[in-house]
This record gives sequence, structure tokens and C-alpha cells, in this order.
Amino acid sequence: MNRYILLFITAVIISSLSFPANLLSQQITNPETEYLRIRSLAFEGSYDSAALAARKLVNEYPGYGDARILLGRILAWKKDYKQALAVIDTLLQTEPDNPDALSAKRDISQWSKGSTPVATDIRAGYSFDTFSEPHNRFWQVFNAGAGHRFGWGPAVAGINIGNININDTVSIHKTEMQFVAEAWPTLTNKNYAYLAYAFSPGIYFPRHRAAIEIWQILPDGWAISAGLNYYYFSRHIFIAGLSVEKYISKYWFSVKGFVYFKDNGPTTSFFMNARRYFNNTDYLQAGIGTGTAPDEPFDVQTDLMRLSAYSFRLTYNTALTSKLTIRAGAGYSREEHAENAWRNRFEGNVSFIYALKMK
Repeated sequence: MNRYILLFITAVIISSLSFPANLLSQQITNPETEYLRIRSLAFEGSYDSAALAARKLVNEYPGYGDARILLGRILAWKKDYKQALAVIDTLLQTEPDNPDALSAKRDISQWSKGSTPVATDIRAGYSFDTFSEPHNRFWQVFNAGAGHRFGWGPAVAGINIGNININDTVSIHKTEMQFVAEAWPTLTNKNYAYLAYAFSPGIYFPRHRAAIEIWQILPDGWAISAGLNYYYFSRHIFIAGLSVEKYISKYWFSVKGFVYFKDNGPTTSFFMNARRYFNNTDYLQAGIGTGTAPDEPFDVQTDLMRLSAYSFRLTYNTALTSKLTIRAGAGYSREEHAENAWRNRFEGNVSFIYALKMK
């Protein structure tokens, strides 16, 4: 009798050990139902189980593009960005215009900002801003600094050297310095932030500048952000910002609004940008704007005095080599600087980033 009991127990143990393997080897008969099950697993945070099941679904249905996109996103949520991009690129080889795949690739590239192979870099740049009414003014800024990518995200420290020339009843020629620190910490897989602080002993740069902006990455290539900029010259200045962003295929679109809080009521400005990506690094961007609230960190005092403004900007970014990236831009504004008095305003900039150390 004991012998039969022993045989029965052995059979039960063998069956229980082989059951998971048999279950895993079962063929998927309804890929749509399995896709929904895997997606639910991923949304619950069971990334390992979801990734294993998604790989099985992709292997059995290699032409199921949505399954491959889901696998790529799950791998990205696990912070395996390199593998995630490889999965999406495989789909893009056969479906180069797949909008969901392109959106997923852009999201994964965005999430992996802190995982770039560049660890340490040096950077330099130059910008100018000029107008001739009601007097001639030429404001130029030279900058230099260094960047490093930590485990939590990239950070930059540098110095700006500004030179201003004003030809009015009294000519002004002055050079000032500003010290700057910036960081882009990754908060979660779907949130990152921009933090900045700058100090200057001069009067044309703000004595203190601080900024914070937080992004929330949403499904289907959407993202939103909210932030606050603070400047101190001889008074405190607060400017809030809100934005909505969207990736569509090889394009990125952004609508951003700024609100300047004045004693006699808020003033606003709105900017729309469109960017065309040629690869992961190269892009051409065009933007238009209207309103009086400033959107840039240097020439805030001049911007606050204008009554109305319309602007256009063009920017091109390209990686010349694996270590050297250059960005150049130009802009034009039509501004009402006094009642019914308009002027033309021009700006330009160029910057270089050179990688010293790769991961």
C-alpha cells in the first residue's frame, strides 16, 4: 500500500513541476486577448512577467506590430533602453512610417536622456540680441562650461560673460559675468525636471535667477509641463509657464504659454514650435510667438518694457561626429516698444558640445 502511495505522490510532484513548462509552451490562440492581458500586467508594475509574455507573443506573431511596440515600452519601463530601442527599430525596418512605433521610439529616447553614452563634456557658445530704436543697443553673451551625466540625470555648470553697448544720449559699454548651474533630474520613468540657479554681481544680468519645470510624459507621444521662473534685479519677478507637447512620426510640436505677474495684472505670451527630426540627434526647429512675457533667461528687463511683440525663430541641431554637437539659431521680432512705436529686433546664437568621456 505504501508503495502505491509513494508512486502517487511522485506522479503528483512530476506533474506539478512540468505544468508551468507546459503552460508556457502552450500556443497563443488569441493574440488580441493576450496583448490586453500583458498590457494589464505591465500597468500593474509586473514588468518581468509582462516582458516574458510579450516576447513570447512577438515570437509567435512576429508581424504583430502593436505587440512589438508594447514589448519595447515594457523594456523601457525596466530602464533597458538599449534593448527597447532595438525592438522598436526592428519594427521600423519593415514599417518605417508606423506612427505608433515612431512615437514609442521618441518616448524611449526621451526617457533615456540620462542614459546617453556621453558621460562628461565641455561646451561653449555665443549669442547676440540687437535693436536700433529708440537707441542702438547690442547685447552679446559668451558662455563656457562643463556637463556631466550622473545616475539621476545630467547637470551643467558654467559662466556667461555679457557685453552690452548702448548708444544713446549717454553711451554705455559694460561687461558683466553670470555663474550658472542647471540640472535635468529623472524623477520617475514618466517624469523629469529642469532646475536652474544663476548669480551675477552686475546689473544687466539678473542678480538672482532660479527656475523649475516638471514634465509628465503621457501615452501616445503626449507630454505636459509646468514651471516657474524667478528673477531679481531691483525687484522680484515671477513668470509661470505651461506647455503641451506631442510627437507625431518624425515631428515634435509644442505650445507653451508664459504669464508674467505684474502689480497691475498679468501679461501673457504664447509660443508654438515645430521640430523635424532627421535622426536621434539632428533636427530643424521653427517657432513663432506673440505677447510680452519673456521666454528667455538673459534680456528679461528689455522684454518686460515692451507693449507688444511678434517673433519668429529658426534652430538647427546636428552631431558632426560622435563627440561633437553643434546648434545654431537665428530670430526676428517685431516689437512695440512705446505707444504706436515699433522696432525690428534681431538675435542669433551658436553653441558647441564636445564629449570628453564616454560611458
